[in-house]
Amino acid sequence: MQIVKTVAEVREAVRAWRAEGLTVGLVPTMGFLHEGHKSLIVRAVAENDRVVVSDFVNPTQFGPNEDLESYPRDLERDAALCEEAGAALVFNPEPSEMYAPDACTFVDMDALTGELCGKTRPTHFRGVCTVVSKLFNIVTPDAAYFGQKDAQQLAVIRRMVRDLNFGLRVVGCPIVREEDGLAKSSRNTYLSADERQAALCLSRAIFAGQKLVEDGERDAATVTEAMRAIIEAEPLARIDYVKMVDFDNIELIDHIADGQPVLCAIAVYIGKTRLIDNFIVE
Repeated sequence: MQIVKTVAEVREAVRAWRAEGLTVGLVPTMGFLHEGHKSLIVRAVAENDRVVVSDFVNPTQFGPNEDLESYPRDLERDAALCEEAGAALVFNPEPSEMYAPDACTFVDMDALTGELCGKTRPTHFRGVCTVVSKLFNIVTPDAAYFGQKDAQQLAVIRRMVRDLNFGLRVVGCPIVREEDGLAKSSRNTYLSADERQAALCLSRAIFAGQKLVEDGERDAATVTEAMRAIIEAEPLARIDYVKMVDFDNIELIDHIADGQPVLCAIAVYIGKTRLIDNFIVE
């Protein structure tokens, strides 16, 4: 497995693979990889001849006073996980390799980003769309793999690929959880022992909401209010949002219609750490 730092090195490797007629998968990440990321890489390896993992903490998707500088980084550990999962190449650029000092071009969208995380982090998805577009142009993958935990991001990337005619498949992969139910996240490392225990209110709320829907509840407010009650019972938790939206357009809904793809998503601060979780009704 190669670890490279430059766009030119990635393109050289991909050209060589294409000359052999090989397919290429891409797993975009911000590093500090865990079992959730590994599951994406394993699936990409199963479906492609070669897999590129980007390991890049993208500065343009962090807003003012967010955790860019403190975001965890461990390339050696990441590389070991990537190699074990079967990746062929890890792309670990410096910000200066991805963004020229006078860069003034961004990829943004008018829809899908005004609710959920986009509402409280208004510049976040412009940064996501920009860096993912750049990675698509650098790697030119046949397929790109994203986790369902970042469900709004998954919807945004799917729409961007459609709207901008990127010639690739976007593959969404299931949430990977700890044994006690907490969704795996690089930000879980920020939690103290007490906060880690308190964070279980997220998965309890998700499982309770999911069961209500599975049992036939179709009123969005009934489901989200039950979920809010579980989170509000935890003293260390502060809700950012608990909402149900149409998964195709990320617009709020009042009722789950038959055949409608629905996303029920939550964002909760545990102490100073913002965590997200969700379930999807297909």
